[in-house]
Amino acid sequence: MSAAAARVLGLLAERGQTLAAAESLTGGLVAAELTGVPGASRAFLGSVTAYATPLKHALLGVEAGLLRERGAVDPEVAVQMARGARDRLGADWGMATTGVAGPDPQDGQPVGTVYVAVAGPATTGAAAGKVVSLRLNGDRADIRRESVRSVLELLLAELSGNARAQDTEQNGGN
Repeated sequence: MSAAAARVLGLLAERGQTLAAAESLTGGLVAAELTGVPGASRAFLGSVTAYATPLKHALLGVEAGLLRERGAVDPEVAVQMARGARDRLGADWGMATTGVAGPDPQDGQPVGTVYVAVAGPATTGAAAGKVVSLRLNGDRADIRRESVRSVLELLLAELSGNARAQDTEQNGGN
C-alpha cells in the first residue's frame, strides 16, 4: 500500500466523494494499489482495464476517430479515458493511464511514453480533465510502477488544490 493511495482515499472519504479508474498499460495495478488500502471501498468504486485499443472506445467512450487518427498513446485519449471511467462507473472522480511500457514502441511512440489523467466533478476546474505527459526510463515493471505513482500523485495534487481553493472561498483567505 502506498502513502499516496491512502491519502487520496482519505481525502475522498472525508468529502463523501468516489473514484473510478481506467487503465491500459498498468493493467490493473492502479486498482490493486487503491484496494490495498484498508477501507478503500468507502471511496473507490472500481476500474476498467481496457488494454486493447477497441475497448477504450467500447467501454470508456473514447472517440473512435481519435483512436484511429492518433492511437491509444495520446494525451486526449487519457483524458477521455478518465472521463469515461468517472461517467460510466458513476464516480465523482476518474483517473486513467495509457502509454508504452515496452518492450516495443506503440502507435509511433517510444517505450516510456505515458499519459496519466484525472477528471473531477462538474463543480471543479478539473471536470474537463487534466493530463500529464511522462517520459519514463527503466524496464517494463519500472515504467508501470512509476505510471501508478504518477496518476495517484496527479489526483492527490488536484484534490489538495481543490481543498485549498474551497478553504479560501469559505474562509476568505489567500
